[in-house]
Amino acid sequence: MADIVGSMRVFARVVETGSFTAVAKENDVTAAQISRAVTALEEQLQTALLHRTTRHLSLTEAGTRFYERAKAILADLDAATDEARNASVSPAGKVRLHCAPGLAQSTVAAALVAYQRAYPDVSVELKIEQSMPNLVEDGYDVSLISATQLPDSAYVAQSLGSAWSLMVASPGYVRQNGMPLTADDLAPHALLKLETPVSPPDEWHLESAHDTQVVTLAHAPLQVNAPDVIGTLATYTAVDDLVSGKLVRVLPQYRLKPFTVYAVYPSRRYLEAKVRTLLDHLRSTLTPALDNASERIEALSRAVEPAAKRA
Repeated sequence: MADIVGSMRVFARVVETGSFTAVAKENDVTAAQISRAVTALEEQLQTALLHRTTRHLSLTEAGTRFYERAKAILADLDAATDEARNASVSPAGKVRLHCAPGLAQSTVAAALVAYQRAYPDVSVELKIEQSMPNLVEDGYDVSLISATQLPDSAYVAQSLGSAWSLMVASPGYVRQNGMPLTADDLAPHALLKLETPVSPPDEWHLESAHDTQVVTLAHAPLQVNAPDVIGTLATYTAVDDLVSGKLVRVLPQYRLKPFTVYAVYPSRRYLEAKVRTLLDHLRSTLTPALDNASERIEALSRAVEPAAKRA
C-alpha cells in the first residue's frame, strides 16, 4: 500500500498553499511529482479531491471533507510522535517494576524513594514477588532478581552487583539449642527450607577458605516464617539484624555460593527515558549498597573473632 500518510501531508499542503509549485519547492521536488502524489491519493480513495485548471486549484466536496479529517488526523499523529520522542528524552509516566522480596525490603525500596525525588514526573509501581513474571505479557518494564545464573531468554540482563547468603539464627534459638561449630553439627538442628532462585530448596552449598560442604535439608521444617530455626539469608537482608543483635551468624567460616543481582528488561532498543534513568539510578545506588552490606558483615565477623577467642 502506498504511503497514504505522506500523500495526505502533500495534499494538505497543496490545499493550504493553493499551489503544486509551492509545495514542490518546500520538498525540493518537481511540481509534477507533487501532482502525481495527489493523483495517486485520489486513485486510492476512488474519488476526486481537487478541481484542476491551468490557473486555479479548488476543492471538490469530497476533497473538503477529506481535508478536514486529514488535518485532524495529521495533528493527532504529530502530537503522538512528539510524545513518543519526548518519552525517550524526558522521564515521565509510570514504570512497572518487579522485585524479589528480600531485595525489595532491604535496598530497593530506599533506592526507589530517592529515584522519585530525583524524577518527580515518574511514578513507580512495585510488585514484590519471589518468581520473575513474564515481562512482556504481564506489562513490566524491569525485573530485579537474584540468581546464580539466568535462564536463556530474549530479555536483556544487566548486573547490578553481587552478594552471598549466610546462615543465621535467633539468639534465643542458639541459647536453647547451642551453636554448631562445624557443618556436621548442623544435622540435629532445625534447618529452614526456603525456595529461592539462588540455591536448591533442599540443599545448602557451603564454601569456606578451606573446604566446601553440601548440607541436605531432608528434615527441615516447612514453615518459612518459623522463628526457631537456623536459616539462610542474603547479606543485604541479614546485615541490619546482625548488627542490631536480632540475629546471630551461624558457622561464620562458611558462606553460601555467591550470586548476582540482575536488572532484567525486555529490550535494549529505544529505551524510554523513565526506564533508562531508573536503570542508571539502580546501578548507582544498589551496587554500592550490596557491597556495603557484605563489608559490614565481614567487619562484624572480624570484630566477633577476637571476642570468641578470649572467651
